Amino acid sequence: MASRRTWWLIGSIWFVVCIVCCPSVRGTTRNAFPVPPAHRHVPDSVLDKMFHFASIYEDIVTDYWADLYLKGHFRIHRQNRLIRFIPSMFRFEKGVNDYMYESISQFHYTAPQLYERKIRAVSTTFSSDYSQFFDIFDYIRFNLYSSSMMEDRFLSPFSARSKSFYYYELDSVIYRDAGVYVIKVTPRFKSTQLLSGRFWLSSDDWTIRYIDLEGTYDLIKFHIRMFMGDADEKRYLPVFMNLDIVFNFLRNDLEMNYTGWFHYNDITLAGQKEGERRKRRKKKDRYNVSRSYILTCNTAQLIKDRKLFSGMRPIPLSHREDSLYKAFDQRRAKDLGDTIPKKQTKLKKNLVYLGQLGDALISSYNVDISKIGSINCSPLINPLLISYSHRNGISYKQEFKYNKLFHDGRLLRITPQIGYNFTRKELYASADCEYIYNPRKHGSIVLSAGNGNRIYSSIVLDQLQSMPDSLLNFDNLELDYFKDIYLNVAHNIEIVNGLNLWTGLSMHWRYTKSTPEVEARVRSHYNSFAPRIRVEWTPGMYYYMNNNRKVNVGSKYPTFVVDYERGIKILDSSGKYERIEFSAEQKIRFNEIHTLAYHVGGGFFTNQEDLFFVDYVDFANRNLPQGWNDDIGGTFQLLDSRWYNASRHYFRGNVFFETPFLLLYPVSRLMSFVQKERLYGGLLFMPHLNPYVELGYGIGTHIFDFGVFIGNEKGKFTTVGCKFTFELFNR
Repeated sequence: MASRRTWWLIGSIWFVVCIVCCPSVRGTTRNAFPVPPAHRHVPDSVLDKMFHFASIYEDIVTDYWADLYLKGHFRIHRQNRLIRFIPSMFRFEKGVNDYMYESISQFHYTAPQLYERKIRAVSTTFSSDYSQFFDIFDYIRFNLYSSSMMEDRFLSPFSARSKSFYYYELDSVIYRDAGVYVIKVTPRFKSTQLLSGRFWLSSDDWTIRYIDLEGTYDLIKFHIRMFMGDADEKRYLPVFMNLDIVFNFLRNDLEMNYTGWFHYNDITLAGQKEGERRKRRKKKDRYNVSRSYILTCNTAQLIKDRKLFSGMRPIPLSHREDSLYKAFDQRRAKDLGDTIPKKQTKLKKNLVYLGQLGDALISSYNVDISKIGSINCSPLINPLLISYSHRNGISYKQEFKYNKLFHDGRLLRITPQIGYNFTRKELYASADCEYIYNPRKHGSIVLSAGNGNRIYSSIVLDQLQSMPDSLLNFDNLELDYFKDIYLNVAHNIEIVNGLNLWTGLSMHWRYTKSTPEVEARVRSHYNSFAPRIRVEWTPGMYYYMNNNRKVNVGSKYPTFVVDYERGIKILDSSGKYERIEFSAEQKIRFNEIHTLAYHVGGGFFTNQEDLFFVDYVDFANRNLPQGWNDDIGGTFQLLDSRWYNASRHYFRGNVFFETPFLLLYPVSRLMSFVQKERLYGGLLFMPHLNPYVELGYGIGTHIFDFGVFIGNEKGKFTTVGCKFTFELFNR
């Protein structure tokens, strides 16, 4: 960490450079020549040079370490009680509208696009823990020359892949040692994926010297100004930034103004010794990217003391900023002084109790206690947890998370889930518990329990097989539905990198209401006991080591799965059978703005004796679904739930494509609201459905995800439906 004097020297020098070099900072420039409106077309040769060198500069920085100082001023212009419903929002003090937040972090980047930071010191006037809602990490971890900025939120105007979405206009030319083009960029149509503003392009090496851009995403309007460095290595990286964020939601008006300083300790460019050393690394280690992920925030070592932070602060506070800290200290002193208990009437006590109860119902919880663990859940009353689909109707789901990380890397994770279907009036509950005892090899013991789908027995399969397709109607069949309670116990170990072996037991208790009519056909309860083996293999799995814990990052190759289960008769269990399922799935991002995901697989039951239940694992009707980039893709939205248990074998495939611009971009008013467009496809082969085809189109916004689907059975369109889920603040 640079000393305070070093930081101050760097800041002073850079401030002088900005005043001298950038006309936007110092007002007017003697050497800046405005371009007449008739000649503001940017020459194609200039844009071609910019796009060409951007493709080179995109990968020129392979690694860097930096110290990052952030100073934020948060202001409340207007608020109401509805702000309590916003997850991860600050808890404001009554009557206080101005807050300060400062942090000093260690920042690390490794190509390709791997960022990590370690917060070393924090100073703030927020009374509660810092909210992640205005965490600006996504606004600073982007490569200026890549095809997308701020992860995949915006299409970069400096990339040839995105040039068709922008207008470029020459604003002025600055003549110094080399010409600098001031170019205005404007979106061709309104979209949350596009930026507008100006940037300064040097004709000496065709690098971006300064950007002044603004955009909108997730109800947040932002304006970012960023200066690039002047040294050989630093000219590709930012050294100073200003970020203004405005949040407007349901008559709440909040504003955050951030200042950021980067001090680089080490920068490695492509072709330098570090890059050559990495190329010569042994083949067995090339998937280990631990150096990119070793930074974590250790709250036990986090500096929160105001005096210690003052010695680390690189630039002094303004008078206004210093007054916010003094006002905060006065409020704390007053709170400590108000220790005399006040007599409360019964009415006041009841009002306080009702207020506390209301806070409990509408507040998010994220409790992190070093000796107990981390507990997280969203508000119990939360409209964002409600979804609607044509097949299942209206559903509500809630998830709780408990994590306990031990000092040696062992991890205990418990995830209960509840869900209620208002259409079927059914309550679903499940709990997954995982204890990772060998974090280096993903050695873990997993326990999961819950109530599954209502299911009918294999007796129906013979009825279906004897019926011609033209007469098949589930409503005419006598379906004896059984309720299901399951318990799965499994052990996992990673044999080699990317190859996991699961072994365990699968147990089900299925029962139905006992009546003479039902007893004449089947028993009222069935138990099953089945040993199970599952093999998952992902070639080329990248990973990093966090102390003693191995964490998988991802792979360029698909994941292959084989799942085998054999039911055996033991004690009072029944239903001897074998279940085999196999699949391959992959999620691919290309050009950093498009996502393609697919899942193909099949399965069958064999060697069955007595009555059994066709209950697949990979091909199932999910009560609490989870898709790829949303809760819609990866499954069949319109398929009747009774088909999932209607065949001894199946073959299926699902595909999903997501892109910012597909069909709606000519309609600018819609694209100012829509963030993503999606295409869905599904294909299923099984008896009486050869084939079943499902096609869909969806949109993703900052408030909700929506998809419309059509189902086709054997060449005939049979069903049209939709799926709707709230996504506000969930990402």
